[in-house]
Amino acid sequence: MSEALLKKVQEMLNEEKWTRATLSNYSTNQFKELDVLLKEARDVKAYDELKTICDEQLVHTKNSIIALYLSGMIALSRQLIDDAALTNLVNIFVDNHKWNIVKYLCDSILIHGESKFALRTLAECYKNDNEETAIYDIWERLVKVDYEEADLAKNLGEYYEKQGKIEEAVDYYKKALHRYINKGLFTNVREIWAKLIQYDKEDIDFFLHVQKKIAKNISKDKAVLLLNDVYAYCKEKGDIDTAIGICKIILEYDERDEPARREITECFRLKHAGHSQLEECIRVSNLSQKYRNVHEAITDFEKHIAFDKGSYVSHRTWGIGKIALVKGDKIVINFAKKRDHSMDLKMAVNALQPIAKDHIWVLKATWKPEKLHEWVKEEVKDEEEAKSKGIKWALKTVIRSFNNACDLKRMKAELVPGVLSSGEWTTWSGKARDILKADPGFGVSPDNIDIFTVRDRPISIDEKLYNEFKAERNFFERAVTIRNYAAQKDVELDSEYFTEMFAYFTAYLRTKGQTPEYVASYLLVKDLAGKHPHLGTGLSLDFIDIFNEIEDVPALFLSLKDARFKEDFLNHIQLFVPDWPDIYIKLFPYALSPSIVERLKKEGSEDKLVALTQYCFENYRDHREIRDAVVWILKNLKDEPWFEKAGLSLERKLIVLIHMLNITYREIENHRDTAENKKVNKQVYALLFKDDVLNIFIDAADPDTITRIYTLIDDVKDLDPADKLNLRNRILQKHPAFKFLGDTEKSVVSRGLLVTMAKFEEKQRELAHIMDVEVPLNSKEIGFALSLGDLRENAEYKAAKEKQGILESTVTKLKDEIGRAQLFDPASVNTSRVFFGTKVQLINEVSGKHEEYTILGPWESDPDNRIISYLSPLGAAILNKKVGEKFQFSINDEKISYVVEGIEVVAF
Repeated sequence: MSEALLKKVQEMLNEEKWTRATLSNYSTNQFKELDVLLKEARDVKAYDELKTICDEQLVHTKNSIIALYLSGMIALSRQLIDDAALTNLVNIFVDNHKWNIVKYLCDSILIHGESKFALRTLAECYKNDNEETAIYDIWERLVKVDYEEADLAKNLGEYYEKQGKIEEAVDYYKKALHRYINKGLFTNVREIWAKLIQYDKEDIDFFLHVQKKIAKNISKDKAVLLLNDVYAYCKEKGDIDTAIGICKIILEYDERDEPARREITECFRLKHAGHSQLEECIRVSNLSQKYRNVHEAITDFEKHIAFDKGSYVSHRTWGIGKIALVKGDKIVINFAKKRDHSMDLKMAVNALQPIAKDHIWVLKATWKPEKLHEWVKEEVKDEEEAKSKGIKWALKTVIRSFNNACDLKRMKAELVPGVLSSGEWTTWSGKARDILKADPGFGVSPDNIDIFTVRDRPISIDEKLYNEFKAERNFFERAVTIRNYAAQKDVELDSEYFTEMFAYFTAYLRTKGQTPEYVASYLLVKDLAGKHPHLGTGLSLDFIDIFNEIEDVPALFLSLKDARFKEDFLNHIQLFVPDWPDIYIKLFPYALSPSIVERLKKEGSEDKLVALTQYCFENYRDHREIRDAVVWILKNLKDEPWFEKAGLSLERKLIVLIHMLNITYREIENHRDTAENKKVNKQVYALLFKDDVLNIFIDAADPDTITRIYTLIDDVKDLDPADKLNLRNRILQKHPAFKFLGDTEKSVVSRGLLVTMAKFEEKQRELAHIMDVEVPLNSKEIGFALSLGDLRENAEYKAAKEKQGILESTVTKLKDEIGRAQLFDPASVNTSRVFFGTKVQLINEVSGKHEEYTILGPWESDPDNRIISYLSPLGAAILNKKVGEKFQFSINDEKISYVVEGIEVVAF
């Protein structure tokens, strides 16, 4: 059926070409007939062939009406970014004033999603027909998809303002304002700003956000001009803190702005009207004096004003104190262990840190621990109650305690272990993260996404995600954020926030160059344009063209640091690259994706998978990625029906794994791709030893095969001797008479460290205590010591730094030992040889005395109780000996002969 359809279309194209049909002969009926052909082609899955025929026609006849329509509509239905065919077609009929056909074509385009070109053209049609109501409807749609259209947004604002629909008017005025700012048109900006001050002056956050763009895109002095309107409103309604904040912004832009300096002084007077030292603080800081740098004056004033009766301060040694009296230049403070302490006010300002009464340090010092624990830990559902207790209250308390900027690491340092235990923190922090992410009362720092802030006014989810986007510096993390933004329910993608985020990625598409960011931006824009077609307007890109210019496909794939981008990349290769199975095979060692395997199986390319498996097992020596693939194949594909065709015996697999273990140890020692080689090493080790593959093989193998495998294991010099000894014991259990090649007495220093579970947990607790308690406390000590100045004569600073060095050394040592630790399995002990976890009875042939030693590790060593380390000289000499075996041991130039009298298992 498709052949007949394609033949019919070809005949129509030939007839159009030969007869040179004029535009006057066309009506909407002809396009409706073409729509019927498109439906038939879709039903018989002939879109590809039909588009190919039309595209070939356009090479020779670029204005073929039939070819332009059919090719353009197929491209549109497939959500391809290139819309050149339909644009050319519409323009042909616009030039010839065939408005009915233009409307039909535009409506056909808009069925598949919003299009700036189609909407703008449709608006012209309605204008010609004097259909005013229809024009406003089209303008609304156009403003939503054309992020640069400012005049129409303004017109819509005025239209709704006249109708008394102020909320709708404000919405369009805000869109117009952002767009005029982007264009740098200050006259228009000021006009719209005045409208918004009139109708939406309460939205202070909006004005403060927008003024930053005005300062950046137009000028700082213009931003100051507009900020004065907002300042006047805030001061008038009594929002003094916001008014002070606006004055600070103005002074940041122009520190010589005398009106702003006078106003901030006046605001400080209003804010601290009841302060006993208000005028003195203004005088001492020279806040109102022109000669003093205004920023230094503000800092000095805010320092001094914090010292008043009833206020709290912090001292490194004395802790939290409450000011009992301020009189002249003297201040009296009550510390917990130093009551009625008198200080010079100037010294207090330099030596003490003023803190708010609801600072977490004050609460820890003044509340009972049980109460604070309950207040912090409790989950509170009631919004009113949550203001004074519960996780949300605790988050706000801690964040505000540190200049309204705090990360979770700092929160943990403040709450663990004084308020919460380490175990409680794990659960608490998970709930806290959810609150910080979802609650509109929290935001993030614009400079660091890990720093959280408390919002005076709730933040919308749109702005919250936008702030996260701006704070995030990583390209791929920004991609995740814009996806989350676009995935919101009923989201409108015409906001200024989305526009700015989207522009970040489209900018990459204009740069060209086969970077990971360029390819990822294409995939992201393509994905978003698929759901919202207007986003692809003006972008003409083809994946196959992008792909053909990629010189190293595996390297680019690895550079896509996002699983979704990698999956989209694989999807596009399958859809658009003719020899995609071969590309998949090349990519597999780098992608290690189950979807690659499934797609190749569906394609009937199991022979390629067999060949790939054989290739990996033959070429693992030269490429780390292929070693990754060997491990992945064994873990995920060994039970596939086609896997047996690779012809890999269990012995062959073991030989490859053992060799890989040896290679990765050498690579780690030589510091080559250390992190990746450690990962492969760990996986191979797990396959061999933890998954019991070796033991199962040993149990079923004959002695000659065991000899070959054990010899390879024994040659891996960095493998822990404990593993070798365990394997030897397993072999001896199955084959008691087994003879090991080159079996001589030898002492091997382990790269690992055999330890008992009890000691391992003890060391972990010791490390946790240092990291969670002693290190944060030491950091506070250093911080306070630095605040005292003059480090040359600062004994407190030197002592704190010395302690820091000791702590760092201890932490490094503990981390190294814990990292090397190999947990001992008591079930692995047997008494055929001396080993870790055995008690050995010896006869000293020199003295004739009987001696008994317990063999454990360095952590458990206790020579006074005859518990010795297997790494000690005597322990190493005894290790691996059998009952009745003789050996010599030298100490202080004296040789002592021993005979092993008995071996028994230690009772753990």
